[in-house]
Amino acid sequence: MRLIVGLGNPGAQYARNRHNIGFMAVDRIAADHGFSPWRAKFQGEIAEGRLGPEKVLLLKPGTFMNLSGQSVGAAMRFHKMNPPQVIVLHDEIDLAPGKLKLKTGGGHAGHNGLRSLHQHIGEEYHRVRLGVGHPGNKDAVPGYVLHDFPRADEEWLDDMMRGISDGAEELASGDGPGFLNAVARRLTPARSGGGTRGGKEAPAAAPAPAPAAAKAPSAAEPDRRTPLQKLADRFK
Repeated sequence: MRLIVGLGNPGAQYARNRHNIGFMAVDRIAADHGFSPWRAKFQGEIAEGRLGPEKVLLLKPGTFMNLSGQSVGAAMRFHKMNPPQVIVLHDEIDLAPGKLKLKTGGGHAGHNGLRSLHQHIGEEYHRVRLGVGHPGNKDAVPGYVLHDFPRADEEWLDDMMRGISDGAEELASGDGPGFLNAVARRLTPARSGGGTRGGKEAPAAAPAPAPAAAKAPSAAEPDRRTPLQKLADRFK
């Protein structure tokens, strides 16, 4: 069994925040893979289903970001799970928007949700780091992550969510490369003719010129054909 956790803050006012990209990801997985309706449990919301042969519990903590570990810890204790069975999807300011990386263990890098998880379940869980970019000044980070994604980010954000859903079975089974490939196919899809995403279409080839018609003898030019050639031309 796997526990896949999306980090975020509960409430409609936070739904499109950069900090809530983890919620967005598990919502997409639940919708695309026929999971049960979300219901309240473990100080959050859960949805149950399968990804391939793997039984999976999706969790959105309802404790606010800095207390996420309480909800995750409660779910793990109930299901007698260990940290390696847990996958956490969260926003990552140290990755550019649209970039994604996998990580197991390690520090929390100041992320309040991860800090809470470390306190409640330790650090040996798996992570999907979803890049949202950095505002350029660390003092601006709190306001930046608690602000909605701008309209200009909607295309890559939708592609990333689709890719995460495409690779959800691989993620649940522990196939990291397969999962990353599924996301990459959405974010940088192949184009026919070797083009790249957003590239200009090659111009159509100009039509070949029509063959020139045989030049008829000009009326001003003398007819130098022999009588035999004139007779043969009449029967062409």
